[in-house]
Amino acid sequence: MCTVSQPEDIPVTETLKSSTQRVQAYLNSRGLDLKVRQIPATTRTAAEAAKAVSCDISCIAKSLIFRTCDSQKPVLIIASGSNRVDLKKAGEVIGTKLEQADADFARKHTGYAIGGIPPIAHAGTIATLLDRDLMKKPVIWAAAGTPNSLFSLAPDELQDLTGAEWVAIAED
Repeated sequence: MCTVSQPEDIPVTETLKSSTQRVQAYLNSRGLDLKVRQIPATTRTAAEAAKAVSCDISCIAKSLIFRTCDSQKPVLIIASGSNRVDLKKAGEVIGTKLEQADADFARKHTGYAIGGIPPIAHAGTIATLLDRDLMKKPVIWAAAGTPNSLFSLAPDELQDLTGAEWVAIAED
C-alpha cells in the first residue's frame, strides 16, 4: 500500500540539509504543497525507503542515471522500486544505446550523490523517462537530495514536475 502521510512513529528532522533544501525550494517555486521529509532512517535503496515510510516497494520512484553510449549525455530514468530497467527498451525510446553511469558522472550532472538523487532540481537539464508502472499508484515516494530524505507526490505531479513521458521500460 502507498501512504500519503508520514507514519507517526518515524521522527522527522526539522533542519534540512542544503541539498534537501534545494529540492524543497524547487517544489515551493512550482507552487506545490509538497513537503520534503528528512528522517533518521536510510532511504538509499528502494527497499530501505519503502521500509522507512511503510509502503510497498513499488511505490518508490527511484531515480537512476544512465548515459548515452554515443554522446555521453545523461539520461534520468525514474522507475518503480520493484522494477529493473530494461536498457534496450529505454534506449529505443531515447534513440541510442544507454549504459549505467558511475557515481562521479551522476553527481556531476544531477548535483546529488547516488542514493539521494531526486527526480527534480538537477544541476542541468537531463532527458528523463518515467516508468509507466508508477502511474498505477495513488501516491509515490521520491528521493529528496540525500540518502535519508524523500517526499510523496501523485504520479501526475511527477509528470508535471519533470515534463517526461510515461514509457514501458521495466524488464519483462
